[in-house]
Amino acid sequence: MWWSLSSSFPPVSVLFLLHFLLLILFAHIAETRNSSIPAFFVFGDSTVDSGNNNYIKTISKSNFPPYGKDFPNHIPTGRFTNGRLVTDFLASDVGIKDYIPPYLDPTLSLDDLKTGVCFASAGTGFDPLTAQISGSIPIQKQLKYFKEYKSKMELYIGTERTRSLISKAVFFISVGTNDFIVNYYGPPIRRKTYTISAYQDFILQLGQQFLQGLLKLGARKIAFVGLPPIGCVPAVITLNSDNALINRGCIERLSSVARDYNRLLQSKLTAMQTHGANIIYVDIYTSVEEMIKKPQQFGFEEVNCGCCGSGIIEASILCNPYSLVCSDDSKYVFWDSVHPTEAAYYKVFKDLRSIVDKFSKD
Repeated sequence: MWWSLSSSFPPVSVLFLLHFLLLILFAHIAETRNSSIPAFFVFGDSTVDSGNNNYIKTISKSNFPPYGKDFPNHIPTGRFTNGRLVTDFLASDVGIKDYIPPYLDPTLSLDDLKTGVCFASAGTGFDPLTAQISGSIPIQKQLKYFKEYKSKMELYIGTERTRSLISKAVFFISVGTNDFIVNYYGPPIRRKTYTISAYQDFILQLGQQFLQGLLKLGARKIAFVGLPPIGCVPAVITLNSDNALINRGCIERLSSVARDYNRLLQSKLTAMQTHGANIIYVDIYTSVEEMIKKPQQFGFEEVNCGCCGSGIIEASILCNPYSLVCSDDSKYVFWDSVHPTEAAYYKVFKDLRSIVDKFSKD
């Protein structure tokens, strides 16, 4: 055969040819792996914000140490944790990109945009008042940004290819926690108008409107995250415990609000299933609760305070270069008093991998 060692081609040429063929094979495998999910789009709050708040006027920022201490090159990107987020792990796992960049980053190329971006903003919620309290990007404006994104892609790759890209992409929505712990149980504005059940219905209505907006713009693979056990967030424990230094158990009455909301959300999403679209409820509550109730099973030791500072009240600017930091953040469920560590996010990612696998098979 012409490529055999006995041919007139020298061995170096044979090795080069084999190397070239292997590169083509691996490229084909990677392309095949990526072909079912070409892009990943993220909407929500600080649990998924990869740095959009760096580019707006708000105190809800994390683009300074010790945030990002375990991110590649120790860069504080604006992610509210010590490293990567669940969405980074998910996008990397399916071969799209290692990290999902913030949409507002002015250095992004069109090719960066093509494979997906993050529109999330720390401090936001479905309720517009929540975003006002934090000075963050309202979820409704995040939808407008996506519409703007779609127009950019249509100019770049054409209308039909943009439609195909969006219909095959995964949309990940993680928002709602701030509506309760920052807004409803914060300044007594909404509590004067709404009972907790009425407020839950109000948030679900706004969530439904947002979802309908995404569907109208062509989204077909949507993962919608429920609430975590909000009563177990260290800052919530601190503000609601009768003795925050000693009694640091979860605040059950607040976690029960999250469970009720999640049940209602699941029913709402089931009712919104439409032909040609796949809307999946993402149970984050169970994943976080497992880490808190059985920490040793997952390699954790601290579950009711964060790694940064005292761990009971610090977040954002209160967790800063002058703060003390724990010696091993991989043993902590929470990085600051609100947000999980990269280790905790990785555990959540492993629990959610099957959801993206379902989208891959669509």
